Amino acid sequence: MKVSVVLPSYNEELAIGKVIDDINQVMLQAKYDYEILVVDDHSTDQTAKIADDRGVRVIRRSVNAGAGAARRTGIRAATGDVIVMLDADGTYECKDIPKLLEHFPAFDQVNGARTSEKGTLKFLRFPAKWIIRQLACYLTGVNIPDLNTGLKAFKRDVMLKYLWVLPDGFSCVTTMTLAFLCNGYAVKYIPTDYHPRIGLSKFHPIRDTANYINVIVRMVMYFKPLRVFLPASGILFLAAILKTIESVMDTGTMQESDIIIFMTAIMVFSLGLIADLIVAHRKQD
Repeated sequence: MKVSVVLPSYNEELAIGKVIDDINQVMLQAKYDYEILVVDDHSTDQTAKIADDRGVRVIRRSVNAGAGAARRTGIRAATGDVIVMLDADGTYECKDIPKLLEHFPAFDQVNGARTSEKGTLKFLRFPAKWIIRQLACYLTGVNIPDLNTGLKAFKRDVMLKYLWVLPDGFSCVTTMTLAFLCNGYAVKYIPTDYHPRIGLSKFHPIRDTANYINVIVRMVMYFKPLRVFLPASGILFLAAILKTIESVMDTGTMQESDIIIFMTAIMVFSLGLIADLIVAHRKQD
């Protein structure tokens, strides 16, 4: 099994050298056939040069398009059967990489579940991440210990099928996890330590949180639309029944607004069935 360690990087000159050195030390000791691939997302500092000086593969993107775009570039360029991804900011323990790899080929994706929150604005990030994770667990029907971990290993041939759903921003790691979970692939989590990043954070609490929620709903719509449409239609049906009861008690007859809510519920349910048929047909193709 050949392993490609992909490091999407943007202005990480303070950490990239140490991360590469740590990866080389760990992978040599573990005796894996591996490569390190740094995808420089048009950095304005010495990130690419530092990586070059350490003799690893470096792909320089001509424009800064985001972490997701860099990850797509790295996945396409990687030559390994299994791809390991981690952030180039020193937040993850490189010594955990062999712990991920030991679960292949039994699993299709293995993620590092962080044991603590070390990011900036912790008082905002922790409750937001908890709410988003609970939403994802409900919509996918799977317990997800860490939805947006940046430390993950996965089979390249599987991920290539779903590159089209990866967004350009931070929510790409969430999309990777959901793409595997929603399509029935075996996903495992192992606990991992998480450290404060080296350098400045690029996370925007409001914009990126909104993107995470959008990604979760969009991914489930792509792969399990009934998880969204059935509850929505059920709520509308319940509202229509309660509204009808109220109308009959007040006026003795059903009102036009009651009929509209009933029809809306039927339409939402029908759209869900159609979307589910489209997804099933696409999977057969």
